[in-house]
Amino acid sequence: MGVDVPRKRKPKTARYIAYGTAAAILFGGATFGLSRLRAAAPTVDGATVWTDVVKRGPMIRQVQGQGTLIPEEIRWISAPRAGRVEKLLVFPGTPVEADTVLVSLSNPEVELTALEAERQVSEAEAQLTNLRATLENQKLAQQSALASLRSQLADAQRRAAADEDLAKKGFLSNLEMEQSRDRMTELRGRIEFETKRLGAMGTGDAAQIAAQGAQVQRLRSIAEFRRREVEELKLRAGVKGVLQELPFQVGQSVPAAGLVAKVVNPSRLKAELRIPETQVKDVALGQKATIDTRNGEVVGKVMRIDPAAVGGTVRVEVRLEGELPKGSRPDLTVEGTIELERLDNVLSVGRPAFGQPGATVQLFRVDADGNGAQRATVQLGKTSVKTVEIVNGLAEGDKVILSDMSQWDSVDRIRLR
Repeated sequence: MGVDVPRKRKPKTARYIAYGTAAAILFGGATFGLSRLRAAAPTVDGATVWTDVVKRGPMIRQVQGQGTLIPEEIRWISAPRAGRVEKLLVFPGTPVEADTVLVSLSNPEVELTALEAERQVSEAEAQLTNLRATLENQKLAQQSALASLRSQLADAQRRAAADEDLAKKGFLSNLEMEQSRDRMTELRGRIEFETKRLGAMGTGDAAQIAAQGAQVQRLRSIAEFRRREVEELKLRAGVKGVLQELPFQVGQSVPAAGLVAKVVNPSRLKAELRIPETQVKDVALGQKATIDTRNGEVVGKVMRIDPAAVGGTVRVEVRLEGELPKGSRPDLTVEGTIELERLDNVLSVGRPAFGQPGATVQLFRVDADGNGAQRATVQLGKTSVKTVEIVNGLAEGDKVILSDMSQWDSVDRIRLR
């Protein structure tokens, strides 16, 4: 029989080393390969993004702002004097004429002042009448005295003539004849003096009457002014239009110069737009504007631009030139678009969610098959309300995503489904 002889095992260390080396090489290669692979592009629902196609042609630059319609003709009615509301004769929304009384006020002090002025006029007129009567009596008395002197002169002339005749015949002494002549001369002098006195009296009387008449006229003017003050307590519209505001009620007190009512002409309206101060720099007088009243559009032109900004906006007034749509009324909310300029033969696309004029932005350009989009660096030019000029980075016909894609800033490519 044969006998089994145990064989000596060969050492396996070298084989293990070879296997380990091969495994290490494979693991390192796999790791390097995986590190060279890119992350899979994220998928975006195509229905949730807003896209547009780059076009070449004219581009109209516009700015847009919200605003209201306001009347071109506004008449504020204020109280000339403090008073209390006694009666409301017209209510807001009512058409009024220039002489329509809106509110009747009362002020006892003004009314008493007017009555006192009337009393002073009456008193002055009575004084003028009395003065005329007194001066007329004085004039008549002077004329009567002058007539008496003339009668005495005529009698003295007759006596002097008779005495002269008697003296010539020797029946009367020369002394008595000279006395008759002196009497006649005295009367002539008195008549001359009294005649001058009558003339001076007439001049003085006229001056006194004129002075008193001027006083009466002055008091009449004051009384007329006081009557107007009372009449002004009846507040009138002043212009033809529609009463828009009247905030007071019967019994309320109105301060002097306090605003009581507002009357407007609803047929002549203008638009007052509030344009963001960052966009108003290119707005100029005379530029064309379109006002949307929600019931229709009407064209106009820029007529005034406020010099200062308030709350981040600048007020721009637009004169409306077309026929107003139905339902247009003061304080109606409108939307206005102002045309700044027209650019010819430029590349343009819808305005993206982010990007200022002249800025460089990142947009996703959609592939030709529409299944993906690649990030592209785009330089913007001038902007409008809904469009922007493309200076560099896109070509005519390119389709880009305009929605806010900031959540994908870490990737250069996305898939669309």
